[in-house]
Amino acid sequence: MKLFQTLTLIAALVLPLGAFAADKKIVLIAGKPSHPPGAHEHRAGCLLFQKCLTGFPGVKVFVYDGGWPTKQIDGKMVDDDSVLEAADAIVIYSDGGAKHPALVGEHLATLGRQIKRGASLGAIHYAVEPTKDKGQAELLDWIGGAFETNWSVNPHWDGNFRQLPVHAVTRGVKPFTTNDEWYFNMRFRAGMKGVTPILSDVPPPSTMSRPDGAHSGNPAVRELVANKTPQHVMWVTENANGSRGFGFTGGHHHASWQKEDQRKLVLNAIIWLAKLEVPAGGVVSTVTDADMAANLDPKPTPKAKKK
Repeated sequence: MKLFQTLTLIAALVLPLGAFAADKKIVLIAGKPSHPPGAHEHRAGCLLFQKCLTGFPGVKVFVYDGGWPTKQIDGKMVDDDSVLEAADAIVIYSDGGAKHPALVGEHLATLGRQIKRGASLGAIHYAVEPTKDKGQAELLDWIGGAFETNWSVNPHWDGNFRQLPVHAVTRGVKPFTTNDEWYFNMRFRAGMKGVTPILSDVPPPSTMSRPDGAHSGNPAVRELVANKTPQHVMWVTENANGSRGFGFTGGHHHASWQKEDQRKLVLNAIIWLAKLEVPAGGVVSTVTDADMAANLDPKPTPKAKKK
């Protein structure tokens, strides 16, 4: 007994603080297939993030596709909310609006319970858009911002991110440019309370080429673009209950994840979400062409237009 106590004391003195801490559990929820090949590749994107984080100390990453974790009971697939009970961070990469996985059944209430106990939430691309009547108030509370129809817009444009703020999620990330469906004029909490913009740029006039519509334009956003008001397309938040959140409006094109700085930014955000220390140089990862081609959803090839 004395030998055991002695060894335990030696280990406590020699091993770094937190060496016995349990690994952080990160759950990535991938939405169902949608859009043409190469776009909205939720499953492939989540599995790519999982691969990039394999071997990162102190984390275990789990991917659930189809929009929500499920299990089989009596030959039927049913929701398996239990996998979220011990999650430190939950990230949803999916379609949004009425198809948002969080708006199905009791999922919104389930997420609310997890965040209340201190779990953190991230949303990528279309997953930042709930509906105004259901989910928007929750996303504002949990991640600090959301896409609001007839206010926010979703054009494709070159986001040129020349300056990045000093923050854990920007560690090791260099300025970059990506053509993506960068949503902007997001609805944020009043006074941006607790919200830190991470990626911001001034959208070009071409983003206002479409007529007004639920996702395409409105007088308020046209005025902002005309006045060259910078728009925030990624942000993070630290909430009063200790949970964290982030929103990243890009990610339409799967190919964008091959860009090291964009990929590193999101990997950093996932690690930060789980309350782990982001390395000084950010999360280092390498992806190959084979990695990018792996796990793509089976989608019909768009028919060629008749001449």
